[in-house]
Amino acid sequence: MVSAPPPPPAAQVLVASNRGPVSYSLRDDGGLDARRGGGGLVSGLSAIGAEADALWVCAALGDGDREAVRRGVGEPGVRMLDIEESVHSDAYNGIANSVLWFVHHMLYQTPLEPVFDEEFRRQWAAYETYNRAFAQALADQAADGAAVLIQDYHLALAPGMLRELRPDLRIGHFSHTPWAPVDYFRMLPDDIAEQLLRGLLGADRTCFLTRRWADAFTACCTELLGADSLSGTRIGVHGLGADADFLRERAHRPDVDERLEALREQIGPGRKTIVRVDRTELSKNIVRGLLAYRHLLESRPEWRERVVHIAFAYPSRQDLAVYRAYTAEVQRLAEEINATYGTAGWTPVVLHVKDDFARSLAAYRLADAALVNPIRDGMNLVAKEIPVISERGCALVLSREAGAYEELGEDALAINPYDVTGTAQALHEALTMPDGERSERSKRLAVAATALPPQQWFLDQLRALREGG
Repeated sequence: MVSAPPPPPAAQVLVASNRGPVSYSLRDDGGLDARRGGGGLVSGLSAIGAEADALWVCAALGDGDREAVRRGVGEPGVRMLDIEESVHSDAYNGIANSVLWFVHHMLYQTPLEPVFDEEFRRQWAAYETYNRAFAQALADQAADGAAVLIQDYHLALAPGMLRELRPDLRIGHFSHTPWAPVDYFRMLPDDIAEQLLRGLLGADRTCFLTRRWADAFTACCTELLGADSLSGTRIGVHGLGADADFLRERAHRPDVDERLEALREQIGPGRKTIVRVDRTELSKNIVRGLLAYRHLLESRPEWRERVVHIAFAYPSRQDLAVYRAYTAEVQRLAEEINATYGTAGWTPVVLHVKDDFARSLAAYRLADAALVNPIRDGMNLVAKEIPVISERGCALVLSREAGAYEELGEDALAINPYDVTGTAQALHEALTMPDGERSERSKRLAVAATALPPQQWFLDQLRALREGG
């Protein structure tokens, strides 16, 4: 089931996640190219230093990754698991992204879904197999008493499985998503709900991005398993922040300056900007954001030709039909707004669907207002990143359902993400906010957004896990 190069020496610190810090692609000549990833975990693990005997366990996600495993090619400190492709697909697409993601983000159209039938049970067995592969790899390669930090909803069963294999380990789990309230979580079959909770309770520390999500998990445990179910697990909250130093340096490199000029040409002189940067993930609520912008133009015609909505909607999970349909609807609506309101010299919506980090940073620099309106979001780092980079200070229109609202709500313009007219009003307030107020709010937002940068976020969890806090 799982093949890998010979294991490295026993590690003192281990991280486990579906996606690892490196990915491989096959060249036409049969060679392999490695591409290093970024993000909070990569930064965090680098903070502990090479001398710490750290190991990252991840899944091989594509043909290049699987070929690298088969050839014994690998980065130091990384073990990639070549889990059978059909098993990974059922676990990742069938359960993690089509069930657990939908439950925690409350995305189901409940008159029709979910349907937990025999096909679901077959895919659940794959999810168990996938988690067991990680648990076994971690058990095989952890030193006595090592610290293991398991990441996210893909690996919700792994803490409990690992606890059975290696009771000596210090095990932590971190959920990067929201956690569903009790009534919604109970939509899952009873045995599956219990299995998920007990899997996470196998950890010494189970951690979340906000107190709200932590409390929801605690409520589920108490309601489904009893008040004493939490006695062996500590609940932690670590609100991942933006990496200010990296963002400010990266946002002023030549490739960003080049894209900044291209965007300015698309926008035109003297116009204000509303910026959003998201994946076309159902929970990000891009369609209602566009509807709110359309309502702004319709109800307040004074903004026509005076504002441009820069909307970056980068495709996500396009192997799932519902995501392909959502991406198509985003594009259709943007085209409709431009056809209805656009003029020869003004394009109301500048939409880009091809992922380009440098272009995203250029848009951050230009933002007068930022629109972050998810239906539900574990944190939302875009809400934290834009105030750090915006050159004139930006007004943040923020959904109260984003995890970031817990830290940023005081200086943001709060919205109900389902209320299109309310969102349009908030956009108007953002665009008309006096320069001084906008600048001061933006400064306070940047301070709050960077309070726990990725390296410190990781080290805080590691320290608490080792110290039993």
